[in-house]
Amino acid sequence: MKPMIDLKKQYLSIKDEIFEALNEILESSQYVLGKNVLELEKRIMAYHGASNAVGVASGTDALHLALKALGIGEGDEVITTPFTFFATVEAILYVGAKPVFVDIDGETYNIDAARIEEKITDKTRAIVPVHMFGHPADMERIIEIAKKYNLRIVEDCAQSFGASLKGQKTGSFGDAGCFSFYPSKNLGAYGDGGMIVLNNMAAAEEIKKLRNHGSAGGYRHESLGYNSRLDEIQAGVLLVKLKRIDEYNRMRRGKASAYCGLLSGTVDCPIEMPGAYHVYHQYTIRSPKRDAIQQRLKEKGISSVVYYPIPLHLQEALNFMGHKKGTFPEAEKAALEVLSLPMYPELQESDIQETAAVILQCLKG
Repeated sequence: MKPMIDLKKQYLSIKDEIFEALNEILESSQYVLGKNVLELEKRIMAYHGASNAVGVASGTDALHLALKALGIGEGDEVITTPFTFFATVEAILYVGAKPVFVDIDGETYNIDAARIEEKITDKTRAIVPVHMFGHPADMERIIEIAKKYNLRIVEDCAQSFGASLKGQKTGSFGDAGCFSFYPSKNLGAYGDGGMIVLNNMAAAEEIKKLRNHGSAGGYRHESLGYNSRLDEIQAGVLLVKLKRIDEYNRMRRGKASAYCGLLSGTVDCPIEMPGAYHVYHQYTIRSPKRDAIQQRLKEKGISSVVYYPIPLHLQEALNFMGHKKGTFPEAEKAALEVLSLPMYPELQESDIQETAAVILQCLKG
């Protein structure tokens, strides 16, 4: 079966440098919050033009700790999208806040900024936009709304490392930008990891304590915290890859352009809004005949994945929120029609052509 992503190809191309970095870490015998984590924080901070960056154990923890450090808690409402990975809403619930969903824009799959204001109440404290599939959300409009109502913005950048809007990187627009380094991400570790970038020094210091059992060090614990420390081995791997992330993203964009050239007019291909720089964490097409396309691809030994088959408001774990089918029609329709195709920097042109040929043949049939 041809995979959605081939991590081995990338590994083989940087194997010697990875081994050198790992060997240095193993010989140092310093495995948690050492010099590699500090260097990674420094470089990611510079990459995003931020004054602070804090490494944590996962992208989920990044969202959780950012919300907590920014004072979001019990009784607060946080606006977000129903069309995202479950971690986005988990983080909101972890701090005791209530997720409030706003339907998506049917072209970018991001939260529809034009519908946010109607969901704001006197309990609303924050907005968590998700840069879905690598396309930036409408941050200009979201910032306008946040300023008008004095709301925090915590960006979920799990899928958008390196994406930008009018030259400004995702993660640098709001109060905090939260990244995942899960292996399949554009910038992926060889395990789990996450990062928070922000310009709020007090919040950054609070996150540093929260990730380390509520302690700034010296076995003095000022609050109840968590065990959410980015380890040295993952930081070492990420430092090797960070030097190449812009090239990796350019390669992804090239693959996306090839797909679009072959499939445009047959299925709905991803779009790029004016001023946006899409990094194609996923290359996601859309068709009412999605299920037939996926079945045909499977028969031909080509992987594809539906992100996401069940919108958050219809997930069993969130039944307590009382949402019914039909509440967020754009998200629900997208869930029935989207299909992500193989996408990674090293993807071969012949594989793209083969995948497109199968799709075209299926729809002609």
